[in-house]
Amino acid sequence: TSSSAEMASKAGTGIDLDLDSVPQRDEGMTAYELMLSESQERMLLVAEEGREQEIIDIFLKHGLTAAVIGKITDTKRLRVSQSGAVVADVPVAFLVDNAPVYDRRAKAPAYYSEFQEQGEEIPEIEDLKATFLELLAQPTISSKAVLYEQFKGGENVVRGPGSNAGVIAVEGTNKGLALTVDCNSRYIYLDPYMGGAIAVAEAARNIICSGGKPLAVTDGLNFGNPYNEEIFWQMEQSVLGISEACRRLGTPVVGGNVSLFNETGGRAIYPTPIIGMVGIVEDLSLVTAKDFQNPGDLIYLLGETLPEFGGSELQKLHFGRIFGRPPRLDLKREKELQKQVKEAIKARLVQSAHDVSTGGLGIALAECLMDKKLGAAVNLANDPVTELFSESQSRFILTVKPSKQAEFEAIAKDAVLIGEVKAARELTFTAGDKLILALDGEEMAEVWKGALPCLLQTKS
Repeated sequence: TSSSAEMASKAGTGIDLDLDSVPQRDEGMTAYELMLSESQERMLLVAEEGREQEIIDIFLKHGLTAAVIGKITDTKRLRVSQSGAVVADVPVAFLVDNAPVYDRRAKAPAYYSEFQEQGEEIPEIEDLKATFLELLAQPTISSKAVLYEQFKGGENVVRGPGSNAGVIAVEGTNKGLALTVDCNSRYIYLDPYMGGAIAVAEAARNIICSGGKPLAVTDGLNFGNPYNEEIFWQMEQSVLGISEACRRLGTPVVGGNVSLFNETGGRAIYPTPIIGMVGIVEDLSLVTAKDFQNPGDLIYLLGETLPEFGGSELQKLHFGRIFGRPPRLDLKREKELQKQVKEAIKARLVQSAHDVSTGGLGIALAECLMDKKLGAAVNLANDPVTELFSESQSRFILTVKPSKQAEFEAIAKDAVLIGEVKAARELTFTAGDKLILALDGEEMAEVWKGALPCLLQTKS
């Protein structure tokens, strides 16, 4: 019902459906069952008249069922027929534009105002190395290979799990689809509006870093009991944040689902509106890896780092809780920086690209070293804790060949040179001439790759 009515509404048309033509798993299904069933993995397409069989043949080629079940009309009505009889005839507007709307009460929780008024508290870290390694072992940061390696990828997989975004080749073309899923529920809890916008922006960064152009979004809204005014407020504000970010970044929401009443013992989960984003890779030769590629490549940071630790991995590790405000997000600035990265990749000036997100710059740099036996030397300013672990938004790590430096800097005007890729498998950080931190690549990889298998074994 919803897909057909929504498509007709958007087009300003009507639609006639013949339920006898709908592929069915069981015999004798009623019109009510067919129109309201939420069976998964189904899509409704509108084809040019006379070319229906071409589309059906494509689906059959891949072992999928397809059928012509209706036609577009100029009546602006949804007419449904079964066994030769009209079983429903309703104005499309009644089902979409003029459908009943819930107007539920929403109330910001007391903690929100408290957190908004708090100043930024920078954790005091005595042992940078121990903290760095402990962050690498967090379930939200460590390698998920133990989970995704259980599944076999298809031959059309260009970039699989563990990349900025998955990339699959489109058969018969030189194009690809980039796909990613993102959401930081801690940010949503602290500030649902800002957290919702961040989820969209991070997804777009992952698509951009893979060599793609963000196209559209589907969401999965996971919340507690919406009859609780504070839970409903979280839901309302996060949707508004998602909506604003999608408008500003040009990624319409084309579908999604909702899961509510996620509570145990009256305690709700963190609000978790998951963002799934798809993008187009116009040329598969532009697909960009997150891993550093060659010794001697220059390492650039694009985007500003501020002391922002609300909801961060370091805050949770150090204080045992989250509080304050999440990182700020300027969507105008976000779009500008994404454009610089996209243009630099299109000009074939970028060797690798990775967004800075969970854990901060230090963790993002370490992730760029995990699958290639390389190292990096990075220069910091005067506040190593902020520069290493702040989770400021709208940041990218890009590597460039020295011979392409001038061309790259002409396009990525906001990029700052922070280091160099090294042959020795070690990650070092200096401030001026002083060595701040040195991490062995083998040790980092062992911690990062071994944390989740160890945790799963302990839990079992």
